[in-house]
This record gives sequence, C-alpha cells and structure tokens, in this order.
Amino acid sequence: MKSYICERVLEIADYVIEHKCTVREVAHIFCVSKSTAHKDLSERLPVIDKQRYSHIEQVLTNNWDVRYLRGGEATKRKYKG
Repeated sequence: MKSYICERVLEIADYVIEHKCTVREVAHIFCVSKSTAHKDLSERLPVIDKQRYSHIEQVLTNNWDVRYLRGGEATKRKYKG
C-alpha cells in the first residue's frame, strides 16, 4: 500500500475516533468519496492498525444502530418547514 494512502487512513481513523462522526461526514471533510472513506476504515485500517480498528468498529456499529433515528429527524425537519 502506498504511503499517502496509509497516512490518509490513519488521519481519517483518528478524526472519526475523536469526533464520532459518520462516514459521510468524514468523507466530506477529507474530500474523498463515501466509498473510499468506508473502504479505508473497514478494509485498509485493520491491516495497518488493529487497535484503532477496534475503536472505529465501535463507532461504525453505533452509527449503524442509530441511522434510522437520523433519517427520521431529517424527514421531520424537511416537512416541518
């Protein structure tokens, strides 16, 4: 794996651990696609740093568990006016 990819993966992982943000949010912040951010976190990070991956896995699982709540809030805001 190229060094700039490793650096990006670690930067994204640190940001997600610190801010507990979603994959979409971190993708927007780091100017990469959602697919790239997700691949960095779920496939590349376990190869680079297993300890950080365990933290990321908890954040991603939490985001997955509450995604329907965020969707409901967005719909509520949309139609509330």
